[in-house]
Amino acid sequence: MKIYSPRQVAQTILDGFAAYRHQFINITLGARDRFESQAWRDVQRAAQERIDLYEDAVEAVHRTLSERVGYENLTLEIWAEARRDYIILIQERTDPELCETFFNSIYCDIFRHQNINDETAFLNSWFGDQGGNATGQVDIFMRYSFADPLPDVCDRILDDYEFSVGWADRKLARKHMIAGIEALVPNQFWTDTSARFELLKPVFYRNKGAYLVGRLVTEGTIYPIVFALMHRTDQGIEIDAVIVDPEEVSVVFSFTRSYFMVDVPIPVDFVAFLQTLMPAKQKHELYSAIGFYKHGKTEFVRVFKRHLLQSDDQFVIAPGIKGLVMCVFTLPSSEIVFKLIKDKFGPSKNVTRQVVLDKYHLVKVHDRVGRMADTQEFSNFALPLERFDPECLDELMDLCANSVTIEDEQVVIKHLYIERRMTPLNLYLETASDEARHNALDEYGQAIKQLAAANIFPGDMLLKNFGVTRHGRVVFYDYDEISYLTEVNFRKIPEPQTYEQEMASEPWYHIAPEDVFPEEFATFLFPSVHIRKEFAAMHGDLFDAEYWIGLQARIREGQMMEFFPYKTGVTAPGWSIV
Repeated sequence: MKIYSPRQVAQTILDGFAAYRHQFINITLGARDRFESQAWRDVQRAAQERIDLYEDAVEAVHRTLSERVGYENLTLEIWAEARRDYIILIQERTDPELCETFFNSIYCDIFRHQNINDETAFLNSWFGDQGGNATGQVDIFMRYSFADPLPDVCDRILDDYEFSVGWADRKLARKHMIAGIEALVPNQFWTDTSARFELLKPVFYRNKGAYLVGRLVTEGTIYPIVFALMHRTDQGIEIDAVIVDPEEVSVVFSFTRSYFMVDVPIPVDFVAFLQTLMPAKQKHELYSAIGFYKHGKTEFVRVFKRHLLQSDDQFVIAPGIKGLVMCVFTLPSSEIVFKLIKDKFGPSKNVTRQVVLDKYHLVKVHDRVGRMADTQEFSNFALPLERFDPECLDELMDLCANSVTIEDEQVVIKHLYIERRMTPLNLYLETASDEARHNALDEYGQAIKQLAAANIFPGDMLLKNFGVTRHGRVVFYDYDEISYLTEVNFRKIPEPQTYEQEMASEPWYHIAPEDVFPEEFATFLFPSVHIRKEFAAMHGDLFDAEYWIGLQARIREGQMMEFFPYKTGVTAPGWSIV
């Protein structure tokens, strides 16, 4: 077998990354055509295909190196040299941080996450936040000066971002733009000669929507602004909303939404721009939001390792009712939870470990419609032993012994998921005010309905499996029993025909595994009669099998529902377009 030099190893990895990025960009660039042609099913297929590209690329490079180089020749010394050569090869790229993450993925796939350090991988970025030599050579946004009248500025924006199908009503689009900007901008803005509008050049696409993302800048102050676009008719594109509330802009980039399709030539600059709009969001969240979820994992690990050095609290079992499939623990000072699949499931759970893995992958590639939390999957994740509360560690070792080992004062977890921490809905309702309880119950019903309309049936709809975000939204996060809605057989409970049937303590009728009886939801989900009645007044149709059967029919007919992270109009406090 021919011996590859370290530089050839590095070049093979970079070639694999370049091929992956080429495919990634091609799928992304197709978003405009799919939006203009209203090819909504193609939108869903493209989103799934793009997510699956990464693992396929890693597997292809791994296979090439094993065939051409051989595992016996891939020593740690060779790999360290390959890393140094790799740095030279990627210096002129505009996405070196993504290159580093891909290198890490190849290393971990071949060496099974062993001996990871800054000689063999990129625990810390060699480029830092600079993004390589090419950063700054390309303007990523359009600039508009407010020295000109606002209507003229809006006209130029409509010209610069016009689609091939045109604007449905250009005058109305301009009116909405003007209203949105005027709702946002303080009076002193108009007297600031340096005031400007900066709008990212590429359009952000997701599901049935498209977004122009930008900011108004004056005297060191930045105001975010997002124009939400829709293509509902054959007449052209409409401005569906102007989003200027920082919290609402943050929701647009929520971890409960699918990843954007957006052409990002210089990722580090795009993320830096987005952080000026949403300072509360971490870099790893924004990388994931624009489609680079693997690099989002890399950034998360770096941030979390720093957090461990700056904190001293201990890992504990997450609050809430313990699940039958997952062990869940958290670090109180962080905003995340760690989820491990148990070695054995509760007797009522008729699933296998592989089924659970498949369910979580389904959530990753499916439209989450703002109602399912994104998860990041990790292998051989190491955490300091001294930071574990003894009770937490004992539970992990007892229930997840196949996944947890202790090595060199580290707790090494073979496989886990990481999610954003939320307040379990059942705990939230225990202390909520009357108004907060009512809103949360309404959100819970809306979450179930929106998931169903996206062809997802949660399966286990107990309150403990839903969480409340800091924005007050209710989100589903327990995926071991989800299925496609169209796979479920919704039935009405048969009327008893005899006295014996009526008095039977067990169902006298046959129940298949896929059968669901919505009439039972009320008592099963709400032991409290008061809360049950309150929920029924808002979402009582969920207790009717015909409601679910009707949704199934619409999905089978090819209808794709619309769920957007904003209200139509100008989403600014106290202002709206009528």
